[in-house]
Amino acid sequence: MPIQPRRRLTLTLSLVLIGAALAMPAAGADLLAGAKARGTLKIAMEGTYPPFNFKDLKTNQLAGYDVDVATLLAARMGLKPEFITTEWSAILAGLAAGKFDVVVSQVGINPKREQTFDFSEPYTYSNPQLIVRKNEKASYAALADLKGKKLGVGQGSVYEQQAKAVPGIDVRSYPAAPETLQDLAFGRIDAALNDSLMVAYLLNHSRLPIQAGARVGNVERMGIPVRKGNPELKAALNKALAAAQADGSLKTISLKWFGSDVSRPAAQP
Repeated sequence: MPIQPRRRLTLTLSLVLIGAALAMPAAGADLLAGAKARGTLKIAMEGTYPPFNFKDLKTNQLAGYDVDVATLLAARMGLKPEFITTEWSAILAGLAAGKFDVVVSQVGINPKREQTFDFSEPYTYSNPQLIVRKNEKASYAALADLKGKKLGVGQGSVYEQQAKAVPGIDVRSYPAAPETLQDLAFGRIDAALNDSLMVAYLLNHSRLPIQAGARVGNVERMGIPVRKGNPELKAALNKALAAAQADGSLKTISLKWFGSDVSRPAAQP
């Protein structure tokens, strides 16, 4: 008996829905399954944090150490990178809300963050460093020297946490580095605290009247956070990182942007 048109349409729609369901990862599945189904890894970064991640004015494309590392890792995982730029102050909340799979934007690994997220192995090691105006007459050798002074930091950053741990500092939090440094140059704050690798790059590329200050803290480890409950995604990231370390690819990217290998801890003197 021939299938009636309405039944044929119903059967066709059923097959389409079944096929779509099979193609979608199951609810609660590891994020890696969703990434492989799409063929892309959703990667969040600031996009305003040179030399790590920023928009190249010549190409109008994202560039930087984080961009190169993220592109390499995605390729090693058989995926294409899908970059999503987000203000630093909202980036971890966005990760927790499921707006992207990972954040590759110099996220410091610390116990507080590890309560909420799992982290890859570190891919950057650096120090906190002060930035001051070129005409600054005061000498700040440690954070304690900034008591009673205004110190600019990134909102939600490890540097904000370090500054707030020292009593007496007037901590001013900013959504991104450019605003912090502009206020420093105009005298609205007395100093800024940020990544030593970013400071070195800025001194070579910025026209603002600023200079490097003292390094004021311990070595920071930067990793790639993922939401808890995604062990396969974390394992895939670590596998790709380990391969990039072993074949020298990560070192090559580091030398390109910094002239030294910042993907490993510096040798102790």
